[in-house]
Amino acid sequence: MSGWKKGRGALGPLAPLIGAWVTTGAGEGTTPAHGMSCSRAFSAFGKDWIRLEAEWRMGDRPPYREVALFGKDEDGTLAFHSFTNDGKRSTGRLTDGTDVHSDAVAFEAQMKAGLARMVYWPRDDGQPGFHFTVESRVKAGWKRFLTQTFAPEALAQTLAERLRIQA
Repeated sequence: MSGWKKGRGALGPLAPLIGAWVTTGAGEGTTPAHGMSCSRAFSAFGKDWIRLEAEWRMGDRPPYREVALFGKDEDGTLAFHSFTNDGKRSTGRLTDGTDVHSDAVAFEAQMKAGLARMVYWPRDDGQPGFHFTVESRVKAGWKRFLTQTFAPEALAQTLAERLRIQA
């Protein structure tokens, strides 16, 4: 993807994600979660933090929301602190995701159910945006249970408007 360029400094790996993004359709997988719509907005929160606001919409159910802050941990490693509207919290750290893609940005977090990893990497179809996946650690490696593809929010709104006009 053109524009997928990591920046400098501790927050540099997040540079390609800055902006407002929406899912462009169902991703890979077999669970109902793959068909949900999701928006993700990454923005500066002061000079040392990046704020993520995410919202999942699943039919008639109330939206599921997350707010996360990304910044340096005590030892200088890029980390995140996530809070969801169902009262859950998680903390994770930057990790290697090159087994997914050479330009991947990945974070690991120890959850109640075990080690989880979320990975962002550039789209491979030439369109602006990124892929996002969540995986759990199993004996054989990483098992994916959610994959979504995101496009810039403005582009998605333009395409939706075109479809309404054509209908």
